[in-house]
Amino acid sequence: MQNLNKKLWRELWQMRSQVLAIILVIAGGVAVAIMSLSTYESLHKSREQFYRDYHFADVFANVKRAPVSVLKAVEAIDGVEVVEQRVIARVNLIVPGLDDPASGLMISLSEKTHLNRLHLVKGRLCELGNDREVVISDGFSSANSLEPGDSFTAIINGHLKKLRVAGVALSPEYIYQIQPGAVFPDYRRFGVMWMDEQALSNAYDMDGAFNDVTLTLQPDASLNTVISALDNVLEKWGGQGAYGREDQLSNRFLKEEFQQLKTMAYLFPMIFLGVAMFLLFVVLTRMVQAQQQIIAVLKAFGYSNFQVGLHYMMMIQVVVLLGIMVGVSGGLWLGQGMTAIYTEYYRFPELLYQINPMMLLAVALLTVLVSGLSTLKAVYAAAALPPAEAMRPDMPESYSSGVLDAWMQKTGFTQPMRMILRNLQRKRLRALLTVTGLSMACAILMVGNFQQNAVRFMVFVQFELAQKQDIEVTLNEVVASKELSVFRALPGVYQAEGLRSVPVKLNFEQREYRTVLQGMRDDLDLKVILDSALQKNRIPQQGVLVTEHLAKKLGFTVGDQVWIELLEGVREKKAVTVSALSTEYLGLGVYMDQFALNRLMGEGPAFNSVLLRIDNAQASDIYKRLREMPRVAGINLRETVIKNFNDTLERVLLTFTVINAWLGGVIAFGVVYNTVRIALAERQRELASLRVLGYTHAEVSQILLGELLILLLISIPLGFVLGKGLCQFLVDGMQTDLYRVPLVLSPYTFSFSAWVVIVSSLLSALIVWQKLKTLNLVEALKTRE
Repeated sequence: MQNLNKKLWRELWQMRSQVLAIILVIAGGVAVAIMSLSTYESLHKSREQFYRDYHFADVFANVKRAPVSVLKAVEAIDGVEVVEQRVIARVNLIVPGLDDPASGLMISLSEKTHLNRLHLVKGRLCELGNDREVVISDGFSSANSLEPGDSFTAIINGHLKKLRVAGVALSPEYIYQIQPGAVFPDYRRFGVMWMDEQALSNAYDMDGAFNDVTLTLQPDASLNTVISALDNVLEKWGGQGAYGREDQLSNRFLKEEFQQLKTMAYLFPMIFLGVAMFLLFVVLTRMVQAQQQIIAVLKAFGYSNFQVGLHYMMMIQVVVLLGIMVGVSGGLWLGQGMTAIYTEYYRFPELLYQINPMMLLAVALLTVLVSGLSTLKAVYAAAALPPAEAMRPDMPESYSSGVLDAWMQKTGFTQPMRMILRNLQRKRLRALLTVTGLSMACAILMVGNFQQNAVRFMVFVQFELAQKQDIEVTLNEVVASKELSVFRALPGVYQAEGLRSVPVKLNFEQREYRTVLQGMRDDLDLKVILDSALQKNRIPQQGVLVTEHLAKKLGFTVGDQVWIELLEGVREKKAVTVSALSTEYLGLGVYMDQFALNRLMGEGPAFNSVLLRIDNAQASDIYKRLREMPRVAGINLRETVIKNFNDTLERVLLTFTVINAWLGGVIAFGVVYNTVRIALAERQRELASLRVLGYTHAEVSQILLGELLILLLISIPLGFVLGKGLCQFLVDGMQTDLYRVPLVLSPYTFSFSAWVVIVSSLLSALIVWQKLKTLNLVEALKTRE
């Protein structure tokens, strides 16, 4: 075997440029897998440790107002371990250096707090009974440069109050800090803050009462049973439906983001490694065909079938192992970068990049196994080759004039062009493999590049077609429709439209989903619901209109009856018909005629949020007036929402996409270069013969590279078709409740992929051109007999 090992290393060195290209292809797939899985592992473990160390609650419930004495009934529920009550209030903020409206969530904090404990980053906790001190969330602190000792103003229960920052903290309840109704964080304009329990209770007349309760459960407790019992206890006090960790806002968004990251960790490497394995199969198959006589000589000298097969398998595995080494190193480096990006959005006490040796081993073993299986047929062909058969010279192929030759005679093609077309006709399998490789290169570039255009399309649909308001105002109570005139009367307001939103549970058969039912009038201008053709979907007078993804998630369609459990006010369960489905890329919405929802709630015409279209020149005055309104709980600016959307997706999703696009480019070049080099190796003898017969270097190059050009022109359209299929496969795997990336393939996506493949082909052609200039004619023309 020592001599075979020498042959192995000698041939790898002779093929070093091809080997390097294959190594880069394998490394690309491994790097994406390591980057994604290690980032997911780091985030997941950091979250679980934070939850465990700071006692993240198992169950949450909001009420209108309940006396503290109710807690005894809650503690008596079978399966409950720890119960803690809180006071929570939404407040408007005036932050130094910020002209835009800002809001906050104020949460009571006591010395006895055990659940959802705070991790102090700076400063200290609030003093007992001090209503002028707060602890603020780390994200809000960083975005507004607020440090312990600094001050800002809050409108608490209609009263302006100057608050001093006592400390900066993190909470397991707000790792992903977003305000209700938002999709992405806005640390500049929304903050979570904690005030002493007694001080906050006094501010909202909650002395001896609470409006929020959290629980942890015993290990053997049934979550659904506890939630049902808790709802029964709190119903008379205005309970809005208890829910578990699964539906807690921050945890739900984290789960969706982590699931998408995990999906990408499997899909992208699967595509990349699939291309790499195809390339290995082609290279080894053609190598075995070219080395038939060498294999025969080895067997004649006594090497067994097993030794010959092992030799070629080792050759592949050496290349694979080198690719794994490069890929692991690159993946760990990229993973650290991705983890650093996620720390801007996910607030953990400590987010360390964690490397799981078992994960690295699993990726490496899977790559080795897949590469072995993909080349097994070629290895078997080498091992099973009969020596006597292999040592015979190739039988002359039987060629005859056909339709193609007759057609070429009539059209007056040059001799080199006839040779190109004739060779393509006779070597159809080789041409097919070449086209397949080039098509895969084009397709993989589309996969790595299409998401940027898809995100732009999402912004266009969501914020240009569907939502046209400048400001969305959330109220802290339901008000009569006649109160809409207050907003219309504000100077600078062109248009004001009211909406009614109610938290609900949507049930179909055995499946359930907690969401918001929004009541809308059909004649609204500032917000419309779109159908699959992106045309306005009429709000049905009877029944509900549901987002397509939610319908698919719960398994119903148009015409089915679903149950809606109201979690506010009357707390009834109603059966309604699904009248139509809507197309939305953010969140999961359910819509009903506003007056029908008012009747369902047992109230007159009413709303609890307002959409405004304003004169931007008077925006600052409008913000100030809105902040001063006691009923206003939150103010969302359309421009800010779009900016947060773009910033978040660009920093996370598009960074991941750009990395994949670069790796896709490397893989594309590797595929193209190997394809051209293999073609040169296979035709080296006949090209040398043509040189001896008097053909110039340019004419010989034209024959080889002209064939590549024709195959390239065929492969690019096929690559577009394959790429579209792979993009659809990726999109289907990335659908989450948080957002859905649509399949949008712009002309740029196609042209970028085509140009990268063309440029890779040109670079490869230049290398081959140089190789042909230095071709050793004597060596190439030596007979194999």
